[in-house]
Amino acid sequence: MALKKGDVISIEITDMAFGGKGFTKIDGLAVFVENAVAGDIVEAKIYKKKNKYAEAYVEKIITPSPNRVQPKCLHAGICGGCKWQHLSYEKQLFYKTQQVKDVLTHIGLLSDITVFPILASKKIFEYRNKMEFSCSNRRWLTREEMLQSNPPNRDFAIGLHAPGTFDRILDTQICYLQPSFGNILLEKIREFIHNSNFPLYNLRTHEGFWRFIMLRHAIGTDKWLVNLVTSKENNDILIPFSKSLIEQYPSVRSVVNNVTARKAGIAVGEYEITLAGENTLLEKLGGYIFEISANSFFQTNTHQAKILYDTIKKYANLKGDEVVFDLYTGTGSIAIYLSNQARKIIGFELVESAIQDARKNARRNNVSNCEFISGDVKDTFFQVTEKPDVLILDPPRTGVHQDVIQAILKLAPPKIIYVSCNPATLARDVRILKENYLLKKVQPVDMFPHTFHIECVALLEKL
Repeated sequence: MALKKGDVISIEITDMAFGGKGFTKIDGLAVFVENAVAGDIVEAKIYKKKNKYAEAYVEKIITPSPNRVQPKCLHAGICGGCKWQHLSYEKQLFYKTQQVKDVLTHIGLLSDITVFPILASKKIFEYRNKMEFSCSNRRWLTREEMLQSNPPNRDFAIGLHAPGTFDRILDTQICYLQPSFGNILLEKIREFIHNSNFPLYNLRTHEGFWRFIMLRHAIGTDKWLVNLVTSKENNDILIPFSKSLIEQYPSVRSVVNNVTARKAGIAVGEYEITLAGENTLLEKLGGYIFEISANSFFQTNTHQAKILYDTIKKYANLKGDEVVFDLYTGTGSIAIYLSNQARKIIGFELVESAIQDARKNARRNNVSNCEFISGDVKDTFFQVTEKPDVLILDPPRTGVHQDVIQAILKLAPPKIIYVSCNPATLARDVRILKENYLLKKVQPVDMFPHTFHIECVALLEKL
């Protein structure tokens, strides 16, 4: 069959691809199908055709897979927040484990890998402690909404993006990924913004006042931080509303305003104003307390973060006299979590503000054996006289910079623990490290139910 763009074909989905799409082959051509589940028989429309693959979306489900379930959210399938709600959680776990094995085999060129079954999340809804909702004066309507006799107003949207887009914002009334009280806050803020007479941001012209709503929740203390991201200051309207929000909802500890005129679509301000209450949250994790500001990095699934950190601790197997290097330490949470089992832990981080947070968190927890160094990782850890017994890597999704990989190979620590949020870049980096290291085992941890994202802890030992 010579497929071309625009064709509608009847196919059976045979597998789930890395990245979350359904997968099948037609005459040897790989076809990736959005919103499909392995076992589905569907009518799918081709929207992209290349020499070696095609991409399609489901037009009609002819026979649903036994692994297909009814999504809880009305936006499922058109929202980028969680693209696997239509796949049973049991099968989500199965495919995530399998995909870790596959990328380590095909990208890492490894065989006989010990990949343990993924550790399931205790909660599959209401698990996220941080949500960002975009404000837009151009609401993205679903196909069903467009067919309504009286379609919704298109000039107001506060919500999440349609997958793969920067300017298609759904008007998200309820998000089941955040605790239910977050939706009460979201509706209260939505009502205030709607009545404020200040324009929502236009993601194409970069005009408008309201840019983002960020909500953070500390599970250990059950407190909330509200971050209103705007293009300019306006304390006259923001401060009275913020004070009233805290008065009405005592669980709101902090309301801040991040201000940015930058065109980049990220919810981080050029500067921050505390509007009411404190400027941070306090979170408890494994006996430690961490101070979290609006822009701090902290694992977004607190319950699973403890499981992740306990896995790191288990793989480190510290006896109390070791020196540990923690690369990409962020706000120091891993270093502090392991601090009572090592002689010394040195954290390295490029972002100076994160290092300041890490030092503050160490002082708060009376941790005296952690040192935090700011600067480019590949340069700074050669300035330290100690040599590590254990090296921990927790890089961003892009993985470890190749210069850092080469520096690690020169440093030659006996043990490396690689914490990865992207199995593909983990496999790429392990492929280089395997010249001198043996990949002993990998433990996936499900931090993000209903998404295809996977967190892993990998243990490598010097050959």
